Amino acid sequence: MLRGKIHRATVTQTRLDYEGSITVDIELLEKAGIWAGEKAYIANVTNGSRFETYVMEGERNSGIVALNGAAAHLCNVGDKIIIMGYELTGEQIKAKVVTVDENNRTIKEFVC
Repeated sequence: MLRGKIHRATVTQTRLDYEGSITVDIELLEKAGIWAGEKAYIANVTNGSRFETYVMEGERNSGIVALNGAAAHLCNVGDKIIIMGYELTGEQIKAKVVTVDENNRTIKEFVC
């Protein structure tokens, strides 16, 4: 089940020479209910690529959304992406969704 989503985040950095992951502003992670170390599914709205990686916390209120390591080949700075965290469960859960602006600041939060 989808547990949390950050919708239309803007990639702020790509770092090839870095341990593989996605680094995201911890404020956004908390709002979406996505955890550090969690496997995340990434959909690149700009180029259509989709991939999985794990999440690392970025500095609070920095707006950072950085693709690291091999994942950096799949995005460019300025690309719009969707970051999704899932939970394996037999229960129906409601997902926390955070929509952000071009600076990765929260526009809207809702549960679906």
